[in-house]
Amino acid sequence: MDATDSRQSLRPEDARRARLELAAACAEIVGADGVLVSDEERLAYDVDGFTLEKHPPDVVVLPRSTADVSALLVLARARKIPVTARGAGTGLAGGALPADGGILLSTARMDRILALDGPDRFAIVQPGVVNLHLSQAAAPLGLFYAPDPSSQMASTLGGNAATNAGGPHCLKYGMTHQHVMGLTFVLEDGTVVTAGGTAADAPGLDLVGAMVGSEGTFAVVTELVVRLIPRPETVRTFLATFDTVEAAAEVVSAIIAQGIVPAALEMMDHLTIVAVEPYVHLGLPLDAGAALLVELDGPASVMDRRAREIHALCGQHGAHAIREAKDETERALLWKARKGAFGAMGRIANGFYVMDGVVPRTRLPEALKAIAQIGRDLGLRIANVFHAGDGNLHPNVLYDVDDPESVARALEASERILAACVALGGSLSGEHGIGSEKRDLMHLLFSEGDLAQFAALRRAFDPAGRLNPKKVLPLGKGCGEARGLHALPGMRGGMAGAAQDLGEGPWI
Repeated sequence: MDATDSRQSLRPEDARRARLELAAACAEIVGADGVLVSDEERLAYDVDGFTLEKHPPDVVVLPRSTADVSALLVLARARKIPVTARGAGTGLAGGALPADGGILLSTARMDRILALDGPDRFAIVQPGVVNLHLSQAAAPLGLFYAPDPSSQMASTLGGNAATNAGGPHCLKYGMTHQHVMGLTFVLEDGTVVTAGGTAADAPGLDLVGAMVGSEGTFAVVTELVVRLIPRPETVRTFLATFDTVEAAAEVVSAIIAQGIVPAALEMMDHLTIVAVEPYVHLGLPLDAGAALLVELDGPASVMDRRAREIHALCGQHGAHAIREAKDETERALLWKARKGAFGAMGRIANGFYVMDGVVPRTRLPEALKAIAQIGRDLGLRIANVFHAGDGNLHPNVLYDVDDPESVARALEASERILAACVALGGSLSGEHGIGSEKRDLMHLLFSEGDLAQFAALRRAFDPAGRLNPKKVLPLGKGCGEARGLHALPGMRGGMAGAAQDLGEGPWI
């Protein structure tokens, strides 16, 4: 019997007693107000933005410092308890779900900006700082933090680093890993490690590079040193509408081919426009096949020429109309249409599954045709919103939450869409991460040898596999039944044999 089986075999009264005892031990570290243990409190943490999967934690703990986190991990190790770190819970791949229960370590109270350095252009922050709040704090210095996921009003910098989040402006400014200079993190045994720093380059192995994108499976990050960049002198934002997504995609390729690197190139298809327009009242034509949002930033001296080039390229490819934001208020409205697209899906369906896949930019038309065919095959509507400039697709699979068969078809659609992305030379994720959502599809992209090396790297940081278990790498037990995978050599009931210590008894 493994640890999960032992935990599930406890009588309800024994499980509750064990949870209360664990909560009391955690309260000795963070205080009684830093522990949530009631059924109602834990319910708020059993799901993240990937709502098709739920796992309740046994205890939710809210530390305030690196020392708190270290002490909690020492406690968890002594009791062989899994620990899952969580920021704002906005992740869309199931990366913050406590798959094996245990401690859900929320960084919500670790929300301080510890330093803002204007001359050297960096900030030191705790992981619970909300993405947008950092740019707001840096604005008086003429600086901002570039990675801007659509969830930036709620998502936290720790969570962004865990998934290597991107956003509309990553086309020009890059992903999160290009803006993280240093980290403080705590290993599963409580050891505190500092990697990188405030200098432009740090000697030694690139532990920061390994940690960003590891989705909390290596360590718990407690501080980040992030790069700030100067606010651009001028910003020009345009919205063009087209008959088809293919025509809009041709404009995207033409813009890049002409040597223009916009700050952002974002696209919405017809179904998305239908959902968004009644929400933002932007005047988008409801018969348009696609809308393309183009944002330029940089020196004022080149903006007029670049604007003329954008107008010309859109016109050459059949744009109905090209609209430019006249001021910051109108620019914000154009971006509201794009960043509010996911929320607007609730107007046309009671359930929607936000996906994340990547294809080469030049193969966007093929990818969109494949997605449309998958929708027709399965009788599902799929609305597409995507970072067209770098081929990062976000299909929104619409389904009926009250119909199990509809849910099953949505999951099948997601697997087929991701398989199509890989077949076109793309990837499983551009910014959401792998989590549990795509874990068992990793074989589409990586060989068994690749996955074995990933597992070995994880064991180097977390030998017992207690940090965010059952994420990123395919499971050795049961994955064959799930999606036709085969266990890697040496796998034993968990992540490449790394979870054997969990088999020694229940932790609650």
